[in-house]
Amino acid sequence: MNKLSTRTRALTGAAVAAVLAAGAFGVVSAANADSQPGTASVASASGENTTQSTHLTVEAATVAAQAAMDAAAAEGQRVSVAVVDRNGNTIVTLRGDGAGPQSPESAVKKAYTAVAWNAPTSELVERLEQAPNLKDIPGTLFLGGGAPITSEDAPIAGIGVAGAPSGDLDEEFAQAGAAALEK
Repeated sequence: MNKLSTRTRALTGAAVAAVLAAGAFGVVSAANADSQPGTASVASASGENTTQSTHLTVEAATVAAQAAMDAAAAEGQRVSVAVVDRNGNTIVTLRGDGAGPQSPESAVKKAYTAVAWNAPTSELVERLEQAPNLKDIPGTLFLGGGAPITSEDAPIAGIGVAGAPSGDLDEEFAQAGAAALEK
């Protein structure tokens, strides 16, 4: 294989840079073609093109997580608790003293699974019998311990608990966290 000379490499690099610069200039020029000089063109969507959604506040997520943690502590369990928003983004995670190293990640996945399907994860475990490929969906964990948090019957968040010796206990604690928001 022949090596390219330094001059050839330099000319090739300059040509690539020129093409990229011309493309960027064309994009900027096209974007500003209809606007006044010195003003930026901004698209605006409204009306039927937008939607509003309800989100759990950080304060409410913290209340729910702490209630779940307190329920676990009352039973002598060392767990981690996570609350995620409707999109699966973590709002709050609490790792209890002595909770296993895998429990924070498991709690997040249980919370996401619960909100994504708007169902407690213990119910979703049963669905695996009919659709075993559900467990292959990224970011999900089909084990007891996740509960959805709803507003007007729509899922807005999920709470997940991991670390107790059974999914039933994890879910009991998650339900306690969700119930703390109903008060």
